[in-house]
Amino acid sequence: MSDKSIYQFDVEKLNGEKINLSIYKGKVLLIVNTASECGFTPQLKDLELLRDQFAGRDFEILAFPSNDFGGQEPLEGSAIGEFCEINYGVHFTTFNKIRVRGPYAHPLYQFLADRKLNGRIGVPPRWNFHKYLVNANGEVVDFFYPFTKPTTSKIKKRIERLLTAV
Repeated sequence: MSDKSIYQFDVEKLNGEKINLSIYKGKVLLIVNTASECGFTPQLKDLELLRDQFAGRDFEILAFPSNDFGGQEPLEGSAIGEFCEINYGVHFTTFNKIRVRGPYAHPLYQFLADRKLNGRIGVPPRWNFHKYLVNANGEVVDFFYPFTKPTTSKIKKRIERLLTAV
């Protein structure tokens, strides 16, 4: 397993179950830090539309709620999942709330944001709904700032290229 892949990290689902990201081997991933009280929160619906567009293909969205920006994620655990499902029809995987920036950031986010660790991207999240694109080998290949809507052609074309490269 490459140390330049996300497969070295364990994360926790909303129900407390710990999983290793290697379960996503062979899939293209869009990893997003989310928050329920952010101006970008409506992007949850756009993320679900993106998931639907690539349904049946090797693509997944992984959401990591965070309270790092403006205290905009006050919810905890299952309340986060309920909020996302009830208000935005979200069916993609949402994980437990984590830190995504600074010295206490989750190891996954330290990796995603540091070119020395991932070999390619050196951009930490600057706000909620920062998006990292990961190829089917678990390597970080691109990022998109929060103001880039998930349904833009820029993101969809990049995902399509990665899916057809597999």
